[in-house]
Amino acid sequence: MINVIGLGYIGLPTALMMASHGVEVIGTDYNKELVDTLRAGYTTFKEDGIDELFQAALNAGIKFSTEYQVTDTYIVSVPTPYDKFSKKVDACYVISAVKSVMAVCPKGATVVIESTISPGTIDKYVRPVIEANGFTIGEDIHLVHAPERIIPGNMVYELLHNNRTIGADNKEIGEKVKALYASFCQGEIVVTDIRTAEMTKVVENTFRAVNIAFANELAKICRHDNMDVYEIIRICNMHPRVNILQPGPGVGGHCISVDPWFLVGDYPSLAKVIDESMRTNDGMPDFVLNRIYEIMKEKGLKEIGRVGLYGLTYKENVDDMRESPTLQLLESQERHLATGLKVYDPLITKDVVANQFHDLDTFLDAVDMVVIMVAHSEIREHMVELKNKVVLDTRNICNLDGVFKL
Repeated sequence: MINVIGLGYIGLPTALMMASHGVEVIGTDYNKELVDTLRAGYTTFKEDGIDELFQAALNAGIKFSTEYQVTDTYIVSVPTPYDKFSKKVDACYVISAVKSVMAVCPKGATVVIESTISPGTIDKYVRPVIEANGFTIGEDIHLVHAPERIIPGNMVYELLHNNRTIGADNKEIGEKVKALYASFCQGEIVVTDIRTAEMTKVVENTFRAVNIAFANELAKICRHDNMDVYEIIRICNMHPRVNILQPGPGVGGHCISVDPWFLVGDYPSLAKVIDESMRTNDGMPDFVLNRIYEIMKEKGLKEIGRVGLYGLTYKENVDDMRESPTLQLLESQERHLATGLKVYDPLITKDVVANQFHDLDTFLDAVDMVVIMVAHSEIREHMVELKNKVVLDTRNICNLDGVFKL
């Protein structure tokens, strides 16, 4: 039986996927309200295919609890934020989960850390916790790192088809964990050592962050001299060895906006390109805010309260707001002692910010200028309704005449 610890955006889909493929699973989370919701037969976030996967797992007998279980295998999938001052990984949730596992696990158990962590985190924080509880690693407890590879918006497909990495002290234990993930994963599963597994996951997300930063910096350069960054990127990408990404209003989510900071925090004198790239991406919400003010001045708009931000989530067609560029922009506005921007997102039904709307028509009636922050399917399907508005399109999806771009 597998005890999956942490039932958020990563742990829950993992638990459901294993259960629906014949593995006995109990999911554990300290959040009683979340556990009660799952027990009542409801998922806790929106995602294509998640409801069907949830039903399949329920049919297979998955259970949910606030208690850690006595079993032979644990998968720890809890958040790993970073300290915004030191840029180092904050392993407190992982440490807490491992301590709780140690309180109930039998000798011979395998503990799999699925949370994304910086290289050396298991050596620095996890091993000492296990040893402090009187266990000998490699004899009493087997330690494995199997970093998650899930992208919100395409979770079910990614779980089934993305390649996986298993890091283990012992090759035999690594192969056993590989077999567990192979119960559902159709991608290639590589077994390596723990520190390599830690590093590869962080490097993957850092590569993406640096490439996004290059596109964002191009947007700033082109704006400075009134050049069309999108046309320039389109032409450059005609070269067979060039593939520049699209610029945007910032970077959010649980991976690209966080994980590269782990390397900056751990290797501050070495990770110079990464550091500057992350600062470039983090500066994009401020850049968008300045564009709003420039366009307002150009179009003679005097009321910031007549400007609306479309989209609160960090990417299209998901309800995940973690590190959202829109939230970052609103925080930036508050730091400048200004408020008033209106906000609407079709996937966020609860009030989470001031001046939030829950209906597209009402939102559009209340504003003269729309800033497209997220390319949800809804706005793509209702683009014609923006024809009488001033539009700043940060996602390059609007082909109406007179639209402003980054």
